[in-house]
Amino acid sequence: MGATPRPGDPAITPALVADHGLTADEYDRLVAMLGRTPTLTEVGIISALWSEHCSYKHSRPVLRTLPTKAPHVLQGPGENAGVISIGDGLAIAFKIESHNHPSAVEPYQGAATGVGGILRDVFTMGARPIALLNSLRFGSLESPRVRWLVAGVVKGIGDYGNCVGIPTVAGEVVFDPSYEGNPLVNAMCVGLLKESDLIRAKAQGVGNPVIAVGARTGRDGIHGAAFASEDLSEASEAKRPQVQVGDPFTEKLLLEASLELITSGHIVAIQDMGAAGLTSSSAEMAERGDVGVTIDTTKVPVREPGMTPYEILLSESQERMLVVARRGHENEVRAILEKWDLVAEVIGEVIAEPVYRVTEGSKVVAEFPGSRLVTDCPVYHPEAREGEEVQRLRAMDVHAIAERPEESDPFWTLEQLLSSPTIASKTWIHRQYDSTVRGQTVVGPGHGDAAVVRIPGTTKAIALKTDCNGRYVYLEPRTGGRIAVAECARNVACTGARPMAITNCLNFGNPKRPEIFFQFREAVGGMGDACTALGTPVTGGNVSFYNESPGRAVFPTPTIGMVGLIDHVEQSVGGAFTTSGDAIVLLGEPTDELGASEYLSRIHGVTAGAPPRCDLERERLLVDVLLSAIGAGLVRSAHDCSDGGLAVALAESAMMNADAPRGFSVDLSAFTLPSRALLFGEAQGRVVVSTPDPQAVLQVAAQRGLPAFVLGTVGGIGEDVAFQVGSKRHTTSIARLATAFHDSIPNLMARVAVSSDDAAPAGSTR
Repeated sequence: MGATPRPGDPAITPALVADHGLTADEYDRLVAMLGRTPTLTEVGIISALWSEHCSYKHSRPVLRTLPTKAPHVLQGPGENAGVISIGDGLAIAFKIESHNHPSAVEPYQGAATGVGGILRDVFTMGARPIALLNSLRFGSLESPRVRWLVAGVVKGIGDYGNCVGIPTVAGEVVFDPSYEGNPLVNAMCVGLLKESDLIRAKAQGVGNPVIAVGARTGRDGIHGAAFASEDLSEASEAKRPQVQVGDPFTEKLLLEASLELITSGHIVAIQDMGAAGLTSSSAEMAERGDVGVTIDTTKVPVREPGMTPYEILLSESQERMLVVARRGHENEVRAILEKWDLVAEVIGEVIAEPVYRVTEGSKVVAEFPGSRLVTDCPVYHPEAREGEEVQRLRAMDVHAIAERPEESDPFWTLEQLLSSPTIASKTWIHRQYDSTVRGQTVVGPGHGDAAVVRIPGTTKAIALKTDCNGRYVYLEPRTGGRIAVAECARNVACTGARPMAITNCLNFGNPKRPEIFFQFREAVGGMGDACTALGTPVTGGNVSFYNESPGRAVFPTPTIGMVGLIDHVEQSVGGAFTTSGDAIVLLGEPTDELGASEYLSRIHGVTAGAPPRCDLERERLLVDVLLSAIGAGLVRSAHDCSDGGLAVALAESAMMNADAPRGFSVDLSAFTLPSRALLFGEAQGRVVVSTPDPQAVLQVAAQRGLPAFVLGTVGGIGEDVAFQVGSKRHTTSIARLATAFHDSIPNLMARVAVSSDDAAPAGSTR
C-alpha cells in the first residue's frame, strides 16, 4: 500500500519543498526512501521531523561525546527527561528546553507554553513536578522593545507556573546587546517519583491502541518546529500564528490524569505532543519500540472544522499527550480522562508491519518504511573554524585599558556594577513567581546561590541551579563550557548539596557558519571535560540553533541546569551574611585576571580578553571543602564569586536579605594584585563564606590543599562597608550599595512602554 495525494493538495515543486525548509538533497533522500514522489502530508511530516529542532542533524555527533552514565543515572538522553536516583527508592526527573523563537515574537505565550511543555516532559516520566527554573537572556533594558519582551516573558512564566501550582524556585537573567534581537527563554522542570513508577515513551504490544488524550487539536503552532530551526528576521513577525496558545488550567488536569494513568496499569507508554505535535510523538514512540504504527486523522479530536491531515499532524496545540494503552483497557483510560474533564480517543494502533502509516478514514495520506522516518534523517558535519575577530578580542591586553577618573573610589565602580541589570537584584522578576506553593521551598530565588527544595517524608533536599556566562563562551568556547558546569557545581555546593547531574540547553547561532559550529563543538567539549571531572553526567537536554537576528548571532549560551543532593536538609545554608561578628573567609584565591569581565563590559563597554582560567581539579577540591565545612556546621553563609568578582560577591552577601542589609569590613592589603583585578576580576574557583570559627574552616581547606584566607568581619544591620586595599581604606554606607542593587531593575522597568508604537509589534498581546 502507498500514499496518494489528497484532492486539492498542491503539486510538489522545488518552491514548495524549499518553503518547508528542506534542501534539494534532503528532498532527494526522501524520494529515495519512499521510491516515489511524496504527498504534501509526507513533505510536511519530513519538514518537521528533519528540522534542526527535532532531528539534531548538525549536533548529534558532537553530543555523543558527552559523559552520560553513572550508577545513579536511571535514564539518560533519548527520553522526555533524564532521571537520577536519590536513594530510598526515590528519583528525580529533570529537563531544560528552549522556547526562544516563539518568545521573540509573542513573549507572553512563547514563555508560557515553554513552561507547559517542560512540565509535560517531566510528568510523562511518571514524576510529579515539584519545581520550575528558568534561564533568560535579553538585550539592553534601555530599549523599549526589550522592556516589552521582559515584561511579557516574566508574566508568561509566572502566570503558567502559578496557575498549575508548581513553584518557580530559581533562575538567572542576563542582559547584553548580543541578545537584542533574539532573546533566550529556557525553562527547566524538576519532578519527584518512585523509581518503580518510571515509565518510558516506547510503543510496544502489537494491537495495542494509540490514544490521543488531553486538549483537542487546533491550528495553532503549525510548523513551530521548523520556525525554531531558522534565523529570526523581519518576516518572523508574520509567523506569529505559529506560536502556540497555552491553557494552564487544562495542563493541571492533564498532569493529574497522566500520573493516574501511569500508576493505573492501563498504559504501556506516554509521550508529550511537543515540537511537531502528533507527528513526532507517534513516530518517535514507534521507533523506540521498533514497531509500526497507524494513525487515522479522522479520529483525532479537533476543535476546528475542516482540518486536514497535514494540519492535524503538524499542529502544536498545547496540553496534549499520546498514550499507548493495553488492548482491552480503552474504556478504563477514557474513564480516567473523563474524571478530569479531558478527552481520550483511540486514533490508531501498534502494528507488526514495519511502517508508519497515516490515513484519512480509509485513504492512506502518508506512509514511510519502518523506523526510517526517524533514523534516516541526514546528519551533517559542518566546518568548524574560529573567527578572526574573536581571536583578536581574546588577545587584547585589557590591563592596558586606562581607568576612568571615577575609579579612584572603588565604591563608585562597585555601585555601577551592582546597578548593572545582569548583577542587580532580580526581585522585580521573581516576585511575579510563586516560589513557595506546596510549602517545600527551603531556599528560594534571591536568597542563595541555588534553590533548595525539601523532599517530603525524608530528611533530604535537592539543590537546583541554572547558569552560563555567554561572554566567556564567546571569547573562548572550551573554557566557557567548562566554567558553565563548574559554576553551577559551586552554586549547588554553596547550599550544602553534592552536585549529581546536569541537563543542558545549548543556545547557538547558525551551525552552517564555521565560526558558530566551532563555538558549539568547543563549548560542548568543555562541558564534557567539566562533567567528567566533577562527576555530573549529562542526562539530556536541548539544542537550539539559529539564534540569530539580522546582523549578529547571540553570544553562544550553553545553559546548564544542575541537580544536587542534600542528605540532611537542616544543614543547608543560604547566601546572605546572618550574624554580626562572624569571620569572612575566602575559599580559593584571587588572580590578576580581568578579561571577559562584567567590569570591562559595564565600566568600559569592552568585551575582550581571555576569560578566567578554569582548573577543574581545584573546582572539585572546592566542592569537597564546602561540603565538609557545611556538614560540620562551620558555615553560616556561602556565596560564590562570579559576575563582578570578589567585591560584588561580598556586597551581595551583605544585601541578599533586603530587609536586613549588613555592613562588613575586609582587609585585602595582603594581596599584591592590581586593585581592579583584585576587586572586580572574575577568577574562578572562589567562594565567600561567613563562619563563627574561621580557624576550623581554614583547617578543612588546608587538609585538602585549597588556599583560604580570612578577609574580615560581618557587621551589624545598617552598618558601613569598609575595604582596605593596599595602603588605602575606603568606606561607604550599605544603604548606598543597597539602593544601586535593589532599585536598578524596578526603575528601568517602570519605563515599560505603554503603547505598541513604543515597543511591541502591531497586533501583539501583552
